[in-house]
Amino acid sequence: MRIDQVLSEAAACLARCASGEAATPHLDAQLLMAHVLGRSRTWLYTWGDREIEGVELEQFKDLVERREQGEPVAWLLGYREFFGLRLAVSPHTLIPRPDTETLVEQALLRMPANGARALDLGTGSGAIALALASERPAWQVTGIDIVAGAVALARRNADALGITNVHFEEGHFFSALPPAARFELIVSNPPYIDEGDEHLRQGDVRFEPRSALVAGQNGMADLWHLIDTARHFLAPDGWLLLEHGHQQGGAVRTALLEAGYDGVSTCQDLGGRERVSLGQWPSPLSNSLKQEGS
Repeated sequence: MRIDQVLSEAAACLARCASGEAATPHLDAQLLMAHVLGRSRTWLYTWGDREIEGVELEQFKDLVERREQGEPVAWLLGYREFFGLRLAVSPHTLIPRPDTETLVEQALLRMPANGARALDLGTGSGAIALALASERPAWQVTGIDIVAGAVALARRNADALGITNVHFEEGHFFSALPPAARFELIVSNPPYIDEGDEHLRQGDVRFEPRSALVAGQNGMADLWHLIDTARHFLAPDGWLLLEHGHQQGGAVRTALLEAGYDGVSTCQDLGGRERVSLGQWPSPLSNSLKQEGS
């Protein structure tokens, strides 16, 4: 069969599949076909009249069937692109998403290019830590995750990308750090979904680890913990940036302000939804200026 005919049929199947998860059926089919053939999507457009048969056709059909059942495309391919990096993914971690690039962009905007120490908590595949380390070679970046499989995956991604100014440790948020550790930047995309949220039964999220998605207290427990504890690990004038649900911006800003952070604000993601809130831990000088002003 011709490649373009096979792609058309596969896209039609994904569009009407019973699970209803293929929101981008044509793109999904193209990505899977390009993966099987070892070609780019551009090549598919140019050479769509070529034949596909035998083992390659069977491999493609198998991947399409798995996608019809809702299995994430990233798992089928074995990787996901994030901030220009190709990252291996696995069931141990969340699949990196474009909206999380907002967190990276905002962190880069607020820090000088030289000499910063950055910490990524709940690093998963290492996406955020590796993006920061790649964009800022002079930084020293640490990624921490409670799941051993995630730490191993993040280390493999760093090795594959040749990024050397990052290292990964196993631990629950700050537990892997010595008490004297200080960072100019702390970032995190923590669990922030309430356990009763209907989105947990939809799309790729159904296949991802609940421990990386769900938090207590209506999804706010880990966010509150990070806001409270980060104060003890931030250098003066250091920044804390947190990804959160699009309806949690107000609560996160309130928590940051009540904990004593300055410059508190929220940034929108690619869809115009509140996604990243941030605050700066004041230096002794700024604290004294505040007291004088009051």
